[in-house]
Amino acid sequence: MDALAGLLDGPRAQGAFLLRSLLAPPWSMRIQDEAPLTLVSMVRGGAYIVPDGGRPVELEPGDVAIVRGPDSYLVADRPDTPPQIVIHPGQRCTTPEGVDVAELMHLGVRTFGNDPDGGTILLTGTYNMEGEISGRLLAALPMLVVVRATEWNSPIVPLLADEIVKDEPGQEAVLDRLLDLLLIAVLRAWFARPEAEAPAWYRANSDPVVGRALRMLHGDPAHQWTVANLARAVGVSRAALARRFADLLGEPPMTYLTTWRLSLAADLLREPEATIGSVAQQVGYGSPFALSTAFKRVRGMSPKEFRAQVVRA
Repeated sequence: MDALAGLLDGPRAQGAFLLRSLLAPPWSMRIQDEAPLTLVSMVRGGAYIVPDGGRPVELEPGDVAIVRGPDSYLVADRPDTPPQIVIHPGQRCTTPEGVDVAELMHLGVRTFGNDPDGGTILLTGTYNMEGEISGRLLAALPMLVVVRATEWNSPIVPLLADEIVKDEPGQEAVLDRLLDLLLIAVLRAWFARPEAEAPAWYRANSDPVVGRALRMLHGDPAHQWTVANLARAVGVSRAALARRFADLLGEPPMTYLTTWRLSLAADLLREPEATIGSVAQQVGYGSPFALSTAFKRVRGMSPKEFRAQVVRA
């Protein structure tokens, strides 16, 4: 498992919000839903994304934008078009004065807009919950990432456009997975760009030594890894692995592994059916007590307290 796949393997989309918008100018939507991550795919026409306090960025057909929350932003036909719609947390849709307009702008299955024949079509996919591992990914992203149609080639957007309007059994699961695939594809295209300043964990994945070590740690975090057996597995000395790992990631292998295990544990603790004992086994701790000790030392609270905090949120 590589670094990007590992980061997305835990907090995958679950009941994500997906919507097709059909719009005719003038139109403008203020997005203040506080979602951690949103993808906007331009299918037809054009639009601008205007972050609060930031410069407008134009989207053209085939472009995909990733917007990192929770800050608000504007999506509009022109940067200076006043907001007509406000999207609140929970995807509640109102006028700027607070009048609910969800029914008025409903145009069909997962379809919304001011004109069924509108010249602008955009697809929106929103991750509603921030998991611990996705937090590590979010920290590596600017507030707004745009990958242009000329910079990548993927069939995912047309497929998502076809599937988003279907109302069939299991359709939510299909759309969740398509959203995950779209996110991975866009991130790969973005991180490949020199100006993207890809994080250390992503750059290290291409290193023949550290990249292989990372894939082993991500692929089997429950294994009783040591620097010695990890070095043997990748075919270098302990000293060489430790030095190269620290040079590329800024921390020793076992420190990285501890952080990774506890991030996985935090994600798993969000699942109602998970027990502290089952989580401990999945992330490489021999007992619930061992996990609790490490969790509290690093995060300042026990797994039980963490779970209670998540439930309250």
